[in-house]
Amino acid sequence: MAYFALCIFLSAFLLFQIQPMIARTILPWFGGTSAVWSTVQMVFQVVLTGGYAYANWLTGKTRHREIIHLAMLGVSLGLMLVLGLAWKSPITPDVSWKPVYSGFPVWDICKLLFVSVGLPYFLLSTNSPLMQAWFHRTFPEKTAYRLYALSNAGSLLGLVTYPVLVEPYLTLAWQGRLWLLMYIVYAGLAAYGAIKSLRIKPVEESNPVPTIKDSGPRPTARDYGLWIALAAAASILLLATTSQITQEVAVIPFLWVLPLTIYLFSFILAFSGERWYSRQAYLIILFIASLLVGWTLGHSDAPGIPAQIGIYSLGLFAACMVCHGELYRLRPHPTHLTRFYLMVSVGGAIGGVFINFVTPFIFKGYWELPLGYTLCWLLFLAVTFVAASVVRQRWVFILNNVLLLSMVFISGARSYLLIHTDLDASLYRERNFYGVVSVRELGVPGSSSDRYALVHGVTIHGYQFVTAEQRDLPTSYYGKAGGGGLAILNHPKRGHGMRVGVLGLGVGTLAVYGQPGDVYRFYEINPLVIQLAEGQGGYFSFLADSQAKIEIVPGDARLSLEQELASTGSQSFDVLVLDVFNGDSIPVHLLDREAFDLYLQHLQPDGILAVHISNSHLDLVPVVWTLADYFGLGRIVVEDPGMGVENFPSIWVLLARDLSLLEAPALLSRARPMIGYVSPVRLWTDDYSNLFQILK
Repeated sequence: MAYFALCIFLSAFLLFQIQPMIARTILPWFGGTSAVWSTVQMVFQVVLTGGYAYANWLTGKTRHREIIHLAMLGVSLGLMLVLGLAWKSPITPDVSWKPVYSGFPVWDICKLLFVSVGLPYFLLSTNSPLMQAWFHRTFPEKTAYRLYALSNAGSLLGLVTYPVLVEPYLTLAWQGRLWLLMYIVYAGLAAYGAIKSLRIKPVEESNPVPTIKDSGPRPTARDYGLWIALAAAASILLLATTSQITQEVAVIPFLWVLPLTIYLFSFILAFSGERWYSRQAYLIILFIASLLVGWTLGHSDAPGIPAQIGIYSLGLFAACMVCHGELYRLRPHPTHLTRFYLMVSVGGAIGGVFINFVTPFIFKGYWELPLGYTLCWLLFLAVTFVAASVVRQRWVFILNNVLLLSMVFISGARSYLLIHTDLDASLYRERNFYGVVSVRELGVPGSSSDRYALVHGVTIHGYQFVTAEQRDLPTSYYGKAGGGGLAILNHPKRGHGMRVGVLGLGVGTLAVYGQPGDVYRFYEINPLVIQLAEGQGGYFSFLADSQAKIEIVPGDARLSLEQELASTGSQSFDVLVLDVFNGDSIPVHLLDREAFDLYLQHLQPDGILAVHISNSHLDLVPVVWTLADYFGLGRIVVEDPGMGVENFPSIWVLLARDLSLLEAPALLSRARPMIGYVSPVRLWTDDYSNLFQILK
């Protein structure tokens, strides 16, 4: 028993250590968006399905299939050792694998994951159902389903320890090497189990005519359909809640882990025994949570961020407990457990594929969350009719189903109203891999406050006034008193043909400062943003109206700068503006040592690097301060309190090799006193970053 528990726990731990590890590695290569995490989860769900199918085949009646498993374990170890010699670690791809820019990079992410960790992840995913089948073969009188709860406990531990104990203290290279060492231990345990299984005489050989009681009833098509549907609903709600929390509420990478933790915890509870799942209790909890989620989604005056996160988390937990609790109640006899787990994984994969490949093309908003709750209520209703354990009291049965039908109607109506409201509130609205981009009209139409705003999620990325006399005003974070505007207006080359680089386009507001002979070069990863800034729909004209020459480079800013440096040399910017944050999301790969070294190579010796660090949740001053210390740069922190509807409050850090560039009176008048300040943060690199240290 101890052997099976250890092997299952270790494989599950490694499965969920590798997910955030590889996501952390490739995140900078695809723009640093939360969609990367969603795609990584989808890929692993698909591979998990393949692993469960393989486990189901491996435990068939044909003998000696374990030999194939032993061979595959050996191949995976050999492959990882070879990759370890070519890369920094066996599972962290070399920089030569960085992709070419694509507006829909899902396929590139899939290819990268399959090459780097596909085979070991595949074999790890087979282990839980495989070990449970071998456990049942060894101890047919004992239940193997609790080992599934143990597997999810290992997964949960692997997931939550990564951001707390692994990422803050180990570089990516060492993370990969230590993971390989643990994988070698797992491979040894799995090989021992395969050899042991070969020596066990199958139950069929000792009792060639099993009774119905021995093997249980054969699963029907209805059973398969419910297993897949319940697992798919939970998967859809997991990914939809992740998107809602990270893109619509607070775009903090820590929150990627929270929904997955809740999802795994519900598996642990549901598969630990029926005493942890009461249909009546969770019906009430899901009812309350659904109302709270629906109210939060449909109101602009929703509660603060902590309360919203709590509401969405409660809703996800209740929905997952319903889906997974009903899955456990519908579980088959252990003889069919590998097929059961295969169908569960198929459902999870279907949910992941739906979120990543279908919704970006058929939805113009993140509407899968309310629709996911509607699906959950429909399934709850279906299960009450077909499950053998339906409440026997007729009046309770009728009351339950009236309530369920009511919730299906309410949830569906709420989804319709939310979609209708989103569409009505936007003059333009589209969705792609990088999120939902919309244009909204703010202020009173026809008045001096009337303006068009570009919105990504809940964050305004710039706006332009509608009236002709106000069209050329620098708005939002880019006013004349803000750090970006001050850096341009007070540079010695102002009026003498400046080269200005801007990482992050928005609506192109900084082009307002362009003069004849200037070149403004914008870097932007989202093609929808580029189209709108260039004038699609007639909402924004900063680029078209600018007196400077405008150049736009599509793709991730850092990758584009790296490619330019290698092919054509330095861009020799006089001012380089870094403003690529999606709301409060921090693309770490643009705020580390390697990135700043790249910026400085593209900056003139008398150039200014302006970094926009306004953030609701993170204090980025110590990060930039440490970078400035490392490169020996002068620096000042510039604060702009904003001005009515014209400008937002903002915080910028201006850096330069020549300190005299930062001593203009206009700059110093806005500078925050930083005498004696010492950054407590360790230098961020491509291999190391720690967001916990800078939480406000």
